[in-house]
Amino acid sequence: MTMTERPAGPTEKESACCARHAEHAGRPGAEPPEPARERINRRWNELLQETRVTQTGVQILFGFLLSVAFTPLFRELETPDKVIYVMTVVFGAAATGSLIAPVSIHRFLSGQRMKDEVVKAAGRLMVCGMVLLALTIGCTLLLILRFVVPGVLAEVLVAGVMLWFGLCWYVLPLRLRRRAARRAQREEA
Repeated sequence: MTMTERPAGPTEKESACCARHAEHAGRPGAEPPEPARERINRRWNELLQETRVTQTGVQILFGFLLSVAFTPLFRELETPDKVIYVMTVVFGAAATGSLIAPVSIHRFLSGQRMKDEVVKAAGRLMVCGMVLLALTIGCTLLLILRFVVPGVLAEVLVAGVMLWFGLCWYVLPLRLRRRAARRAQREEA
């Protein structure tokens, strides 16, 4: 047999995969169980993709925030606006730290056979980073809208945006997770 020819029968990996699919073929919509190693690798790859998206956004926002202090109008800010600015920069720095931390954790623990722990810790840091990112965006919006919109309308608009973030980023995913858990319980019963 040459190197380009395949053996007539399925390989060991293909046989195992086909056996898993055959076990679940009788249940409509049921997926075969995912081996633990494949699951952890998939979760890590998904986490890396999520990290890339959020890191870019937070780094651009943080860079913008740092440059604001060096503009001529910054000196004219009143104390409440300077406090909002400082809080915004601190939230942005903390978000940057949380969202970049999974890379550092992975680098330090690479090869230590701790991928499951790394994925769990990185997932928690991502959630924390997303909360900090939402606060950074909210404070940035508040700082800008206080110059553009009269009265308390700026605060009302920011509260609406933060409510929207909460719904999209937290309430919806948790609701979907609960729905999937209930569906899984019904299927097991």
